[in-house]
Amino acid sequence: MAYWLMKSEPDVYPWSKLVADKRGSWDGVRNHLAKLNLKAMKIGDRAFFYHSNIGKEIVGTMQIVREAYPDLSAEKGEWFMVDVAPVAAAKTPLGLADIKAIPELADMALLKMSRLSVQPVRAAEWKFICKRLGVAA
Repeated sequence: MAYWLMKSEPDVYPWSKLVADKRGSWDGVRNHLAKLNLKAMKIGDRAFFYHSNIGKEIVGTMQIVREAYPDLSAEKGEWFMVDVAPVAAAKTPLGLADIKAIPELADMALLKMSRLSVQPVRAAEWKFICKRLGVAA
């Protein structure tokens, strides 16, 4: 199983909308590295749902339920999307400022490639963050 962090602006697509819908399509990614990360995802992989711009915090975990397929919101066929389903809401969201202050997370992609909207998370980071969120790893 691989782990990921996926960013969404909460005023565009918030965690609460994914929870209400029970399943969502992660579309609109227009960065080539993020696209490659989407294409690498497998059914059953887990991802953090990160509210970007407003809030800047991990608010829940989700599961990949459909592997990469052509992004229906793209004009050209070179972009992809995946489907996700919520797994657990964070009991205590973990903000970016807190992440930056935790030595165990110093090498996290979120801090090294801050603008990347879909990024890998190492297994040790996943377990550590899940514990901080109060959710099962």
